[in-house]
Amino acid sequence: MDERTIEILTRFSKSWIETENHYNKLIENYEGFEKLKPIRHFIMLLKEKGEDKHFRLGTSLHALLISRSVNHGLRLDQKYLRIDTLDSNDFEVSLREGTKVFREYRIKHLDDIKLIQLMQTLKHTLID
Repeated sequence: MDERTIEILTRFSKSWIETENHYNKLIENYEGFEKLKPIRHFIMLLKEKGEDKHFRLGTSLHALLISRSVNHGLRLDQKYLRIDTLDSNDFEVSLREGTKVFREYRIKHLDDIKLIQLMQTLKHTLID
């Protein structure tokens, strides 16, 4: 494996750890954040499948962001998935690029085929 690939994998892995820690702190220390437990579980399942080698994780307030960005922070020309937990315990998932929204769905469970398809679409974009 070349140095660039090792560096990308290291950055991706670090982002997963930081994001998991962020959700753990919210869930364990603040009332009302139990609704984020499915997101935390989703992260764990993705990691078990090796997706931490393909994606970078981040957060925007309470939303989970999944991208192929090498660096922290997204440029306006980078695609990403955004997963928001709604008060109704549903999720809003969307494929975005900057302020553009390409696909947006409201789903009940994070194993919904629509989310899986969005992740596959994102996986086929270049690491940037």
